[in-house]
Amino acid sequence: MSRSVLVGGGLAAVAVLLAACGGSSSSSPSQPASPSSVPGASVSLSSTPLGQVLVNPQGFTLYLFQADTATKSACSGACAAVWPPATATGTPVAGSGLTASLLTTVTRADGTKQLEYNGHLLYTYAGDSAAGQTTGEGNTSFGAGWFAVNAAGDKV
Repeated sequence: MSRSVLVGGGLAAVAVLLAACGGSSSSSPSQPASPSSVPGASVSLSSTPLGQVLVNPQGFTLYLFQADTATKSACSGACAAVWPPATATGTPVAGSGLTASLLTTVTRADGTKQLEYNGHLLYTYAGDSAAGQTTGEGNTSFGAGWFAVNAAGDKV
């Protein structure tokens, strides 16, 4: 009798494990599909040593360049190699805590569409090697200051 209970308990345990594996494998494919189904680029907020700042879909800090105007980038060539413009191919998506109407795009001289938040063109920094880093903060390369951007769209 204890043998049948053991076998029954064992079968129940196997059924639970199989259900867990099945649930796990069915949710994995749907998670990666979600970001690719979002048109354009997404911008969200993330906690960093500077506080909550704008980040790209990979979690890298987005910066503004004080030499830019609201509609024209002052960063191209060697500058854009160090400070790659954050670009979009479609309509950008503002994440939770951000104001969607502040997130737009501006067409660069090369025809790409660069993300703009509250009148500031957005860039990543080649010196940030991992998500959440803010090593570009306060940098003055290429003639002006570089600063992370907060949810209001202001420099940090």
